[in-house]
Amino acid sequence: MKDYSQQILSGEGDNDYARYMRTDRLLDLQRRPDESVHRDELLFQIVHQSTELWLKLACAELCKAAEDIDNADLNSAISLLTRASLAMGLITDQLEMMRHLSPWDFQIIRTILGHGSGSDSPGWISVRRDSRTIGKSFTTFVQNRRIDLAEVYRNEQHSEIHRLAEALIEWDERVSLWRVRHFKITARLIGHQATGTQGTPVAMLTKLISHRFFPELWEIRSLLTETGPMVQPNAEPTRKVGDE
Repeated sequence: MKDYSQQILSGEGDNDYARYMRTDRLLDLQRRPDESVHRDELLFQIVHQSTELWLKLACAELCKAAEDIDNADLNSAISLLTRASLAMGLITDQLEMMRHLSPWDFQIIRTILGHGSGSDSPGWISVRRDSRTIGKSFTTFVQNRRIDLAEVYRNEQHSEIHRLAEALIEWDERVSLWRVRHFKITARLIGHQATGTQGTPVAMLTKLISHRFFPELWEIRSLLTETGPMVQPNAEPTRKVGDE
């Protein structure tokens, strides 16, 4: 009979789970109680560290999805984008934990943050870069095949290209929803008129909320509305896809 009490993996830790998951190292990444100015630093760090992990996964999926689009494997790209969007939803939901950090206690924690800012987050830097990359892959795919996206939305709702476009929209929207939630949490903790640790006014975060990685896919909605069945006969659309 196999002896399951024997650990067979090499590495740090008392058992194979700890060795594979590197839990000793992972759980040592937070400030110890004797290093902390407030016990809620543990909450603050875990929310942000876990965010970085989920964004690492999401961006890995984005990069592979971009490659799949380049290789015309749209089904795979759709699946990976769905996973990336789910990861973004998870980090948005976990911001709920920050509601349980009082504004005054956070003022104490802020004293040891230095000039650290979310703008320096490796995960968010990757989100911006990799979203642009997959956007270029999608645009190239559409242009090379002379695809009329408006026509796809009108008559090909079950096609791969339509499902891919909607998966991109889902990702774009999930990022915006995180930004909304993050802005609200930040304002709740330090106020709308305050400045962040790098001197950026909190109100500046509102400008990011309206940012769109794939504006042409959002413009299609306007075009469909302006040419839909409720429009007056013979009326000319006021815009075309790609108009600024």
